[in-house]
Amino acid sequence: MAERPFETDDYLGIFLRDTPMIDTRAPVEFAKGAFPGAVNLPLMTDDERARVGTCYKEQGQTAAIELGHELVQGPVKQARVEAWLEFARAHPDGLLYCFRGGLRSQICQQWLGEAGCDYPRIVGGYKAMRWFLLEQMEQLCHAQPLVILAGRTGVAKTDFLWRWPQSIDLEGRANHRGSAFGRRVGGQPSQIDFENAIAVDLLRCHHRRTEQPVLVEDESHLIGRCVLPQPLKEAMARAPIVVLETSLPARVEHTYTNYILRKLAEWQAHEGEERGFERFAEDLRLSLGRIRKRLGGARYAEMNRLLEQALAAHERGEAQLHRSWIRALLEEYYDPMYRYQLERKADRVRFRGDAQAVADYLQTQMGLRL
Repeated sequence: MAERPFETDDYLGIFLRDTPMIDTRAPVEFAKGAFPGAVNLPLMTDDERARVGTCYKEQGQTAAIELGHELVQGPVKQARVEAWLEFARAHPDGLLYCFRGGLRSQICQQWLGEAGCDYPRIVGGYKAMRWFLLEQMEQLCHAQPLVILAGRTGVAKTDFLWRWPQSIDLEGRANHRGSAFGRRVGGQPSQIDFENAIAVDLLRCHHRRTEQPVLVEDESHLIGRCVLPQPLKEAMARAPIVVLETSLPARVEHTYTNYILRKLAEWQAHEGEERGFERFAEDLRLSLGRIRKRLGGARYAEMNRLLEQALAAHERGEAQLHRSWIRALLEEYYDPMYRYQLERKADRVRFRGDAQAVADYLQTQMGLRL
């Protein structure tokens, strides 16, 4: 078996292979943005990094390096090396990086080597990989054709999307369902994490089935607080649209399952049964409040009354009343808004139909494969 290289700048291969990575930057850097598959095992804590940075500015590189070694030695150093070794043993095909592929990753690599583990690092580090993904995003959004999956709220667009290997789940990447009620437990990723994940998805779609378009759900420029990258937004605005359709009762049931039953289960798994229900109820009230102005006073008051009735019954173990306010919200708020938005894109609509008809059209006319 050939020896692994000591360093690599094969960014494309790194992302296509979903390579496990040790991110040796400080936690505050990692929180601002990282890559799918990266785990933060820092050389220095935020405080240590800040102190070394101040020393570098005031006394120069040599003094900063000396301070870094003073701060990370003995049991502290041993614990950090052991964490890297544990990752390396679990992921022998992995890599490590720092911000620019410089001193921090070199030190980590050296200490791993001294512990008997030769582990490759990424040339250029985070900065080079980030620029690579931004450039690829720009290029692929011009070169890779897209197909937009549209449909009224509750038609199960995401479920349909998941059936297709050549697709990108933008709402999944944003950890948000895309509407005023779309907040999910766990919060949203940073904007940079969101952009990086989408760029990697585009890369993988392009290199897996170059000849096929990529299916994405119709989204506004905001998914929660995550902003669609500008190149993708522009590409989506040019792409043909297929519209998924189903009956109103089916849409009510799908919305009830996702926004009531599954959302409550998520909150209770995270917070416990009693506190989870409280957070779930608070989530629904806040979500309705976000669209209060657009509903208007009288309509909001009625929706709120139905919601409170449903929550009271739900707390007693009877969740079915939620269907009442869900149906009213779909018919009186989401459907008119959807009609207005789709009318503005009518020239790009290529097909409308139920799930089977849309699937058949995508395969026969758009070249997608299940």
